[in-house]
Amino acid sequence: MKIIKEFKAFISRGNVMDMAVGVIIGSAFTSIVNSLVKDILNPLLGLLTGGMDFSSLSVTIGNGKNPAVFAYGAFISAVINFLLVALALFFIVKAINRLHFRKKEEKPAAPKTKVCPFCKSEIDIEASRCPHCTSEIPEKAAE
Repeated sequence: MKIIKEFKAFISRGNVMDMAVGVIIGSAFTSIVNSLVKDILNPLLGLLTGGMDFSSLSVTIGNGKNPAVFAYGAFISAVINFLLVALALFFIVKAINRLHFRKKEEKPAAPKTKVCPFCKSEIDIEASRCPHCTSEIPEKAAE
């Protein structure tokens, strides 16, 4: 019974729920990225390579019923697809970050100090008398 309570506490933690939502959204996002690579980037790559299909490249070693077949073309295709997916994902995340995390212009903080016009010491902005030279500060004495 104790293990059931521990499991219930574990599964209901926020981190687990956040992770579950992340996995589900990640799965949906995977289909978008895969479609981008398959339907847009791969045809463009095909134009650059003259329509070459790497997946059919292989080397057969040995004779008989079951010779060893090294399908290095499938590996090359997998590497190219990985690089295209990574590139597409990079640009998508970069675009999302640019939209989502756009910094708002921050207003400069109001000054908290000013300079005494007589002794040039830095004093509190609300001071009416300089604590250093004891002069009265006119209202319009600016920073």
